[in-house]
Amino acid sequence: MPELPDIAAYISAIEQRIAGSTLERVRITTPFLLRSTAPPLTELEGRAVSGVRRISKRIAIGLQGDDWLVLHLMIAGRLHWFPAVGKQPGKNILAAFDFSTGALSLTEAGSKRRASLYAVRGSTELGTFDPGGLDVFSATPETFRAAITRENHTVKRALTDPTILDGIGNAYSDEILHAARLSPLAQTHKLTEPEWDRLYQATRSTLKLWIDRLAAEAALAFPEKVTAFRPDMTTHGQYGKPCPACTTPIQRIRYADKETNYCPTCQTGGKILADRGLSRLLGADWPKTLEELETLRRK
Repeated sequence: MPELPDIAAYISAIEQRIAGSTLERVRITTPFLLRSTAPPLTELEGRAVSGVRRISKRIAIGLQGDDWLVLHLMIAGRLHWFPAVGKQPGKNILAAFDFSTGALSLTEAGSKRRASLYAVRGSTELGTFDPGGLDVFSATPETFRAAITRENHTVKRALTDPTILDGIGNAYSDEILHAARLSPLAQTHKLTEPEWDRLYQATRSTLKLWIDRLAAEAALAFPEKVTAFRPDMTTHGQYGKPCPACTTPIQRIRYADKETNYCPTCQTGGKILADRGLSRLLGADWPKTLEELETLRRK
């Protein structure tokens, strides 16, 4: 799912292209996409664009009269820009938004349809889409810590809970935890003062790094390759590859349809974390160190 840096890049690129334009038509190809009927989309056509805003992991396009189009891309939704209005090439197109300056299309890969579009009347209703997570760039060390310690969770879960922190998901939480040198399974109520400081600084610096990097790319071309797996990430999607800090092979644990990547040397003191499914299968034979893991692999 596109996270804060990716959504920020999308917004920057969209804003460049539709600022001062008019929404001429909205074309929906799949009825499940539209989750609201008031105001009707036809009522929004012909309105001038008033702005583009991020609401957590959603993109909100403002129109004259304080009405909004709110897009949630979910896991596989992606946006594409075409300078000329009309039929856009490509597969899996769910909707197209024709502006006087060009067309923005929404596609979704795969067979599951999770992306959504809401037409929203007024800024008050728009605010209901905000899950309430803390903006890490306006947070002080104290407010950051207070938000994360409201309940005792693993630090991985706390980072990715949208009601706790704003805009962070599976990919960038892996990057943050590596930068902070923390285990994804560390309990928030048990972090030490140095660990809190590292987590706070790493969260802000990691997100800023990727926001700046993706914004620079978006300034050159519309973001067409938005992905959670980037080759220059340190841990996320890097299973088996050497950690850029210490060369230890990156490890992973899986749960549901998500994967958490980490470096045992940098983050867990050399300990191999127990994968829920495999550790249940192997029981006492589950490797607890890198040496035991290598021995198991050679058998």
